[in-house]
Amino acid sequence: MRNVPPGSGTSSVRAIRSGYPRRAGTRGPLAAARRRCDTSGMVRHDPTVDAWFERYDNPQRELVMAVRDAVLDADDRVTEAIKWQAPTFVYRGNIASFFPKAKAHASLMFHRGAELPDPTGLLEGEGDVSRVAKFADAADLEHKREALQALVRAWISARDEA
Repeated sequence: MRNVPPGSGTSSVRAIRSGYPRRAGTRGPLAAARRRCDTSGMVRHDPTVDAWFERYDNPQRELVMAVRDAVLDADDRVTEAIKWQAPTFVYRGNIASFFPKAKAHASLMFHRGAELPDPTGLLEGEGDVSRVAKFADAADLEHKREALQALVRAWISARDEA
């Protein structure tokens, strides 16, 4: 069988047999579900992330799930995956990942948060690259929702301009 580069329109089986890595989750019903934009106001969820949350035993589970929905609701192009053993939000690169072991609050690390405009001061940290957003409870999330979604949109705008 001839070698065919990924993304050239060949079936995933053919791409696997050719020795080229297949882009994970780009075809099939699960991928379609991830790309789906639900116009009824419901947030799009990745089934693998749903499965992760089913196993997630943490007192902040409901709050982390609410932060998840707020991030996904910021823009239809944001997707999610499990990376580094935690839910991660993606749009042309990794936007942010949860710290799953935090028990006193929901903690969301923006991988390149130092580059994002943060006029409300939502992000904490002084490192050269990453920043963390913390949410104490549902009321805190609602108070910070607009700022959180503005950070996600700023990431998307920066990636679209690049």
